[in-house]
Amino acid sequence: MNNKVNTHTAKSPLGKQRSAFKAPLRGLGVVLLFVLSSVATFAADIVISPETKTLHEALREARELRRLDKVAPNEPVRILMHGGIYPLYEPVFIRPEDSGTATSPTIIEAAAGENPILSGGIKITGWKKEGKYWTAQVPEFNGNDFQFRQLWVNGKKAMRARNVSGFDQMDRIRYNDKEQQILWVPASSVSKILKAEHPELIIHQMWEIAVLRIKSIQIQGDSAGIKFHNPEARVQFEHPWPQPMMKEGFHSAFYLTNALELLDEPGEWFFDKQKRKLYYLPLPEENLQTAEVYAPVLETLVEISGTIDRPVEHIQFKGIHFQHTTWTRPSEKGHVPLQAGMYLLDAYKLRPPGAPGNFNKGIENQAWIGRPIAAVNISNANHTVIENCHFEHLGTVGLDFVSGTHHDRVERCTFRDIAYNGLQIGKFSDVGMETHLPYDPSDEREICSYQHIANNLVTDVANEDWGCVGIAAGFVQNINIEHNEINEVPYTGISMGWSWTKTVNCMRNNRIHANYIHHYAKRMYDVAGIYTLSVQSKSEITENRIEAIYHPPYVHDPNHWFYLYTDEGSSFITVKNNWCPAEKFLQNANGPGNTWENNGPMVSDEIKNRAGITPPITPKSPKGDLRVQRFSNE
Repeated sequence: MNNKVNTHTAKSPLGKQRSAFKAPLRGLGVVLLFVLSSVATFAADIVISPETKTLHEALREARELRRLDKVAPNEPVRILMHGGIYPLYEPVFIRPEDSGTATSPTIIEAAAGENPILSGGIKITGWKKEGKYWTAQVPEFNGNDFQFRQLWVNGKKAMRARNVSGFDQMDRIRYNDKEQQILWVPASSVSKILKAEHPELIIHQMWEIAVLRIKSIQIQGDSAGIKFHNPEARVQFEHPWPQPMMKEGFHSAFYLTNALELLDEPGEWFFDKQKRKLYYLPLPEENLQTAEVYAPVLETLVEISGTIDRPVEHIQFKGIHFQHTTWTRPSEKGHVPLQAGMYLLDAYKLRPPGAPGNFNKGIENQAWIGRPIAAVNISNANHTVIENCHFEHLGTVGLDFVSGTHHDRVERCTFRDIAYNGLQIGKFSDVGMETHLPYDPSDEREICSYQHIANNLVTDVANEDWGCVGIAAGFVQNINIEHNEINEVPYTGISMGWSWTKTVNCMRNNRIHANYIHHYAKRMYDVAGIYTLSVQSKSEITENRIEAIYHPPYVHDPNHWFYLYTDEGSSFITVKNNWCPAEKFLQNANGPGNTWENNGPMVSDEIKNRAGITPPITPKSPKGDLRVQRFSNE
């Protein structure tokens, strides 16, 4: 038993030694603390603030405590973070040597009542009025120029300059020429950007969008033919699913962005990367002399990475804010996703259908995908806990359990203002694995399993890639997603499973229970509150509440929306006691063994009202009664 307090110090910017204790603990408080230490066990605490020590330094200190055997077996190592912004110049890397144990975890935790923010952004200052714009020079970062696709002003996401005020005003394409790889649109829609250097076209196509970098524009009468850069041009015109719509009355909608010529409304911005000059039109209430303006420079904030044989174990994050990331691949190579943000590297029709192997006899297309990056990436790690954390203002995915993770817990976190998926879990398809193939590795340690995702608020995610979802789970096993609230999402709330096949794979024993999903399908259809793919033996979808779907005017099929949707190959899944206002469900090309029972408005109010985030129980009061408070991550 270790009966001493670890009081670590670090030099302040002024060169003075600062105690790790806050000021109120000095003097009599410190004496009292050491008196108490003679009768109580204290954990190994490393206290940091933005002025004294980085998280990188604290992790190394914790690693040394373990290496030198200065931590008792029942003693957690805690890194207590005081409030403020911790700017990062690279991701925080957590490796097997940082591992704790079941009785001695490594805990990275907010100090009581404080809000530490791990930020991948830099503050933009030096604003000046220049004509109708406010402008600022964007500094180098670590000696390099950088690009970004997001901007936050006073904690609110600003809009990249675009040619429409609202998305309901988007123009429609006229013709999709696959042979010549030209997209034809109304000439009036591109008149402002004919001389722009790096404009982009964002196209709505069925259940996904695509980000296409414009290479050239050719005007012919009242139409304009647009060519795009590669690789996205090749992928966009060759891939069969999802297609741009060319059905009468339902041609795909699109909008244009990333050109100074489109900067015409308050709250919009444009970045000239050649001149490193940022342009902004402030909202009436904004004063750029005092505003907090952040541009993101990092794509990932935390990387927890072990190996199959030496995983990272027993790392916990509690009360930490993760903010200000970007993802620059769409600016460099475009972005043409297949589904749930998984972007196509190659895809094309097979003529005639069929490919080698027993799984592919009837296949009519092939596709290979990449995976969008996340603010927090976790691979080959066990017993990871993410609790009461905030994933906000992110230009990437929020949190990603990539591969080889087991017995992890994500509870009472907020996922808000995120460009892609809020959470994504498990493999979808590796870069070298065709997407129709079932995944069933010989080494089951590769499979993400025993994840517990509960009591989280997921809202305003997928606000750039509209085809992303609140929670995306791929090839997973023994996962439990329960009592979450998901709202204000452009597409599906929870998507479970991957691969369009009826072949048995590694997925089994998955549970989606008592979630509250509402105000979904804000932008895309072919959608449901809860959606599944492929064989998932002994899995269940139970006691969820789903309601309040949006009806955007530009969807490809206004009737193709559902509350529950078991898609291609879905098999051996029990769907039971889910409340929704009507029995609007879809079972598309399902396999055997599915059970549907008592779903719709007839489900009891007791089940309906029990769905969603549960209030936490506070400790007993002096009178001995248990008091509860509503959970809020506002």
